[in-house]
Amino acid sequence: MHRDDEHLAGLKPATRLVTSGRQYSDHGIVSPGVFHASTILYPSAAALRAGNQPYTYGRKGTPTSRALEDTIALLEGGHACKVTPSGLAAIASVFMAFLDTGDHVLITDSAYRPTRTLAHGLLKRMGIEATFYDPTDPGAVQAGLKQNTKLVFTECPGSQTFEVQDIPAIAKLAHEAGALVALDNTWSAGHFFKAFEHGCDISIQAATKYLVGHADCMMGCVTVNEEHWPRYKQAYEEMGLFAGPDDMYLTLRGIRTLDVRLERHMKSGLAVAEWLRGRDEVSEVLHPALPGAPGNDLWKRDFTGATGLFGFVMKETEQTRIDAFLDALSLFGMGYSWGGFESLAIPCDVTTYRSATTWDRDGQLIRLHIGLEDVEDLKRDLEAGFTAMQQA
Repeated sequence: MHRDDEHLAGLKPATRLVTSGRQYSDHGIVSPGVFHASTILYPSAAALRAGNQPYTYGRKGTPTSRALEDTIALLEGGHACKVTPSGLAAIASVFMAFLDTGDHVLITDSAYRPTRTLAHGLLKRMGIEATFYDPTDPGAVQAGLKQNTKLVFTECPGSQTFEVQDIPAIAKLAHEAGALVALDNTWSAGHFFKAFEHGCDISIQAATKYLVGHADCMMGCVTVNEEHWPRYKQAYEEMGLFAGPDDMYLTLRGIRTLDVRLERHMKSGLAVAEWLRGRDEVSEVLHPALPGAPGNDLWKRDFTGATGLFGFVMKETEQTRIDAFLDALSLFGMGYSWGGFESLAIPCDVTTYRSATTWDRDGQLIRLHIGLEDVEDLKRDLEAGFTAMQQA
């Protein structure tokens, strides 16, 4: 770590979340200020020539960005971090930084849909080949590696379908083949899975989700190990990436309560998952922390906790009945995000973008995000949905 707050490394995670980055505050103010900056003045011609003052131009960094980036790097356990305007921008910046024309990237078939769209669109136009591996097949990474593979991109658990992969084993195979490993670590918020301790070189988050935590701003972040930080930092600056100061402030504010929020999300999420497992309308619950669920053994080995996002598969039924279930919900909103204080339910059709061999369930997949409402109220809301479904 090269930050000024190295002394925080010896503290417990919850304490670090509350106290990191506060060296950028002044006048006894607890939270670092919001700096709206483009032009930054030099005190003299000599200082201008030297160019070594801590802040030189708004896009190059401010006390606000440094406080947030230091805090996320400490959270993730990486060398350093940069923030981006969205999670997708963070993913794209990693591809742009570490891939060149003629390279190959191997991506989990369970990745976030826009990751796949990016691979089929921009990467293809740039002459970068992308192929996808089966997250349920332990031998798929080995089989998918090529001589020109420069990056293995994984997401754990998988987006919408929550497959847990053996990240240390994947990292070992990738490194033996000369490839880097990037992980979309949004589900764990970097709090419950330490990507660098498990062999990853790069950890990415849609900070929009749990780091912000209040469904009120967009943010992405990329944390990199020391060896590969210079290349990422150079590409980041060449692309002119940055994020707005108000959104940075909201993200840092959200991080301060991350530990206590995730504890509630985890507790309530598991309670709802257990309840759903007993419903006649449900064929399977996809929650990595649920005993007996797919991936639970790996989750127990590698993760220190769970969050509020999981899925369940309904038994086959008519679309009108599924619609009746969703329309009857009042506490669960329908929206394409998660990680905030609110509960969400969204139907997913992974067959529209996933390989058939990696998703073989029949019945409607519903992704739930369990927010901070009382869990008994959430159960009653779902009960009302199932009642409406039966009556449709």
